Amino acid sequence: MAHEMTRRKFLGEAAISGAGLSVVPRHVLGGRGYIAPNDKLTLALIGCGTQGLREILPILAMPEVEVVAVCDPNKKSTDYVDWSKHGLRRQLARALEAPDWEKGPGIPGGREIAREVVETYYAKKRPSGRFQGCTSYADFRELLAQEKELDAVKVMTPDHLHAYIAIAAMEQGKSVMMHKPLANRVIEARQVVETARKTEVPTHFSPANDGKLIGVIKEWIDDGAIGTLREIHNWSSRPFWPHYAKLPTETPPLPEGFDWDLWLGPSLERPYHPNYTHAVFRGWYEFGGGPIADMGHYSLWSVFRMFDLDSPVSVESTPSHYCEVVDGVSGEIKNDYSFPVACTIRFKFAAKGNRPGLDLFWYDGGIKPATPEELEADEELEREGMLLVGDSGKILAGFRGEKPRIIPESKMRAYFAAKGIPEPQPEGDRTREDGDPREVPWLEAFQGGKPSFGDFRLAGPISDMVNLGAVSLRLGGKRLLWDAKSMKITNVPEANKYLVRECRKGWELNVPLG
Repeated sequence: MAHEMTRRKFLGEAAISGAGLSVVPRHVLGGRGYIAPNDKLTLALIGCGTQGLREILPILAMPEVEVVAVCDPNKKSTDYVDWSKHGLRRQLARALEAPDWEKGPGIPGGREIAREVVETYYAKKRPSGRFQGCTSYADFRELLAQEKELDAVKVMTPDHLHAYIAIAAMEQGKSVMMHKPLANRVIEARQVVETARKTEVPTHFSPANDGKLIGVIKEWIDDGAIGTLREIHNWSSRPFWPHYAKLPTETPPLPEGFDWDLWLGPSLERPYHPNYTHAVFRGWYEFGGGPIADMGHYSLWSVFRMFDLDSPVSVESTPSHYCEVVDGVSGEIKNDYSFPVACTIRFKFAAKGNRPGLDLFWYDGGIKPATPEELEADEELEREGMLLVGDSGKILAGFRGEKPRIIPESKMRAYFAAKGIPEPQPEGDRTREDGDPREVPWLEAFQGGKPSFGDFRLAGPISDMVNLGAVSLRLGGKRLLWDAKSMKITNVPEANKYLVRECRKGWELNVPLG
């Protein structure tokens, strides 16, 4: 696809020719909150699956932002995987004031779907009439080459593409907002962080939060409510997507309009199969990061920040396993290409300053820690949650630290009675692009203000943790000792090959790390 002019050039020439799009000074147009077209932050959506479509809707409502391009290897289809059959269509129908969106068959996605959403929304919500300036691309490299005056990108692709897109955009001076994880390899994530440090462009990691929930818990611990913190337990009900014990052997035809080569990106060539794509990618080490990458960033981002955690010094895991019968013999299926359906992972963190070392435990696939003895006899742990264990007490909370309470309840009452203060009602963390658009964490940063609390430069330690957990699982649960300074696993040398990706020629990341 060839594009001979930038969008801004197009808009300027359209205004001169009387095409109905004009650039007029703010003081002429007036109106409270009005932002002239040439003052808007221009943004491209890269990754137009279900979550990309869902998360672009609140951005379309921001008067400060204009979505000018979309990008996805898939042109258009209704074969996507989502968490409800009709939920996305209903969201689109409400946002676009278009009831027909709700009535269509299948779950939609792809760049032409995204382009239609953008143009339909702006046609109805912007006073200039039907929006004509959204361009669609199959290849993010072409988008970055053609959209010379683009300000920012929002990355919503499968995990294996994250680092490659983010680094390319930052090196061109574009602000980057990206979904989790930064990358699904330790070294790739480090290269993203290093590029953010080197270029100093504004960045925002979408699952980051401002720490209010964990901040309350930290205050209690600092005050001695449970003694010295020793353990943090965090459990998730994910995965909600299938994990496969074996690589697919069927060779179904490639769907029309789907560029499999671009979807693979840096990954080595393999035959197309739908079991790799549309949300299902999360279950493969090559393409995804597993449940901890999907959800652990939401719950543990502020844990890392509040408790000043560096990269873990060791990791060990207990993965579930698959079984099969071959020639009448039952046995375990072992592989290094798909995540287990459930696991526990233990990360050890070294002491730092006045904080002693501590252990962090992750659980997924329905696994939870043992029920604390401090709970009432008829109370059980929720499907998802967080438990902080000190040497003289425990704090139980929701998955991201919401609604914390010291257990048992009698100890909670005694603690606050001794302080002479009522039990606190913590504010919610800001994690997503909702509410007043002017309060979203990335907007001020992208407009030249203070850095976001989700700045990529803060994400190194948590990225190490998530990706090292995947390496341990990939090796069947081996205990790994990690030297963060040299970026090496010291006790299992063969494990280091999983810190990097074997790339196709032309996709290598050339970001030196010190």
